[in-house]
Amino acid sequence: MGGDLADVRLWASELSALHERFVHRFNRSEPRESALAYMRGLIAPLQRKNGWTLAEEAGHAGPDRIHRMLNRIEWDADEVLEDVRRYVVDNLGDRDAVLIVDDTGFLKKGVRSAGVQRQYSGTAGRTENCQIGVFLAYAAPGGRTLIDRRLYLPASWTDDRERCRRAGIDDTVVFATKVAMARAMVRRAIAGRIPFRWVTADAAYGFSKSWRSELEQADVFHVMATTRHDTVVTRWAIDHPVHDLFPGLPRQKWKRRSCGDGAHGQRIYDWARVEVRPSHREDRWHWVLARRSVSRPEEISYYIAYCPAGTALDELIRIAGSRWAIEECFQSAKQECGLDDYQVRRYPGWHRHITLTMAAHACLTVLRARELDAGKAETDPPSSSPSASPRCGG
Repeated sequence: MGGDLADVRLWASELSALHERFVHRFNRSEPRESALAYMRGLIAPLQRKNGWTLAEEAGHAGPDRIHRMLNRIEWDADEVLEDVRRYVVDNLGDRDAVLIVDDTGFLKKGVRSAGVQRQYSGTAGRTENCQIGVFLAYAAPGGRTLIDRRLYLPASWTDDRERCRRAGIDDTVVFATKVAMARAMVRRAIAGRIPFRWVTADAAYGFSKSWRSELEQADVFHVMATTRHDTVVTRWAIDHPVHDLFPGLPRQKWKRRSCGDGAHGQRIYDWARVEVRPSHREDRWHWVLARRSVSRPEEISYYIAYCPAGTALDELIRIAGSRWAIEECFQSAKQECGLDDYQVRRYPGWHRHITLTMAAHACLTVLRARELDAGKAETDPPSSSPSASPRCGG
């Protein structure tokens, strides 16, 4: 981050434009101004982004105004997030976009922060004292950013209503699995007419047969990772384990393909697919995909796909590989926008911080998309033909 003076002015101008979309969500001028100052601080080149450093960046004498905005003054973070989502759609919306579900961990000390307990964090790769947030990312040709979130509350919390009240968790908030949260987020995206074509998730979410069935009933195309013990309907059996579909497959059925860029270059695997559900409708196909490691062929991952008839293997591989876009969102939002650099303990404060962080990240994503479009316009020859991939919004 940092950049020159022109960059700083550009970021400030775009943040102000985004902020104008949700100023009506605040009843008073102080939280309106504090929200904008908070977002500016989140994308500023600060080593740490806490109440004191953000207040100093905003020119405040102390962190009180920031703390009031996050913890005490009434405003609805879900309503602000609706406005941020519309900003994303207006600037990045594309009918070929992919919705991606995943969670990330936030390491914490103590036992008072809402939802904190010793639990497995995929971010840390082990069991830690942490909070877990479930997120929905929007990956479009122009860019990718986060568009929904919810703090996961373990049963140890929701079974103790007094503890919940002390952390600002309303009695109406009951236990929900991470899969249930993911389903609700995708439903909101559909109800909100967010333009997209595919949904994808890792096996922690994709193994849910009931969620895959719900998506299919809504005719939502998806490529969902699953476990090797998941079962499917074939012409031979109703509950056929997916890992039994591939051992006898001819060698020529396996295709070596990249599923996108990774931290160390192209992610290249051997891929194969087997059609299942022979009695399905003619214009929709179901597949089980296998992704086999090139260097360790005994390591095989599996995916369940529901897609239009005629969808090529390469397209299904691309969607499976797009899941890593949400990991990139987590990384950039933490490094550039302070996603995990917060000191709030209460449930509403967590959602407020995360929402404003997502707004800042969306702003940077849109600016980068415009920069790429401008660079492409300078290098591409002029054309009178309309775009083949119309943008959606409104």
